[in-house]
Amino acid sequence: MRLNLEVLQILDALEKHGSFATAAASLFKTPAALSYMIQKLESDLNIVILDRSGHRAKFTETGRMVLKKGRLLLSAARDLEKQAEQVQAGWEKELTIVLDAAFPFETLLPAVGRFHELNTPTRLNFSHHTLAGAWEALTHCGADIVLGAIDTPPTSAAWSYKMLGTLDNIFVVAPGHPLAAAQGPLSNEQICRHRGVVIKDSARSCPPINSNLLEEQPQMVVDNFHAKVALLRAGLACGFLPRHIARQWLSRGELVEKAVSSCREKDVAYMAWRDNHEGLALRWWREALLSSHASCDLYR
Repeated sequence: MRLNLEVLQILDALEKHGSFATAAASLFKTPAALSYMIQKLESDLNIVILDRSGHRAKFTETGRMVLKKGRLLLSAARDLEKQAEQVQAGWEKELTIVLDAAFPFETLLPAVGRFHELNTPTRLNFSHHTLAGAWEALTHCGADIVLGAIDTPPTSAAWSYKMLGTLDNIFVVAPGHPLAAAQGPLSNEQICRHRGVVIKDSARSCPPINSNLLEEQPQMVVDNFHAKVALLRAGLACGFLPRHIARQWLSRGELVEKAVSSCREKDVAYMAWRDNHEGLALRWWREALLSSHASCDLYR
């Protein structure tokens, strides 16, 4: 076989890091070794993966197709490794739990403590993703559990999911922001006169989710709620927040909730997990999370 997992890892790293030098460092190889492997694949298959005519090599249309399909093969290979480990030991070597950026990590601390008391060999990996990025972590990147992901779950026999409830979205501004003194529900026209702040969708391959975005509105883009709240509190932007995130700033008077005439008021949140290779750690965490009172209080 002329196509191998190593060259697919190289293509994946090159697209993620943007340069041969950084990609090579992430794979503990030299840039020359990466270039050679890609050129050999191009020669073996008589295709062009990278357009090298400019200052920096870019993926061709063929290259992007190979990258997209290759990532599915890499994900399948990771799944195979995990399944082999689980059959042998019962407890997974590691378990990856992905949280939507709106899910408060602090609610997991009691479960983490109880799990560590079991003294299992499983290493826990936690990460936060935004919008469609949470689903992509499950379907493309090998995550075992996704918690708090919004919008429609992917349809596949490989994953199961359960609706946790809904999150309230509210429009907020600082007390000194011009919109704070506006009377009545704010129209889209009024909102578009002021700069908004939005969180970037972390998905790289899946179509992004757009929630309460107005194309005509000038915007700033951040990658987490901490930065978004900071901009809102400073009066440098306006925007939507989940009510549970805004609550403390509303109670302190540092943010003001404003009614709007048109918006997506609620997001349906889900928990999902892999069905095709259930180890003991995944089973423990699935049952712990589904029975968590904290999640019940968060999603109503």
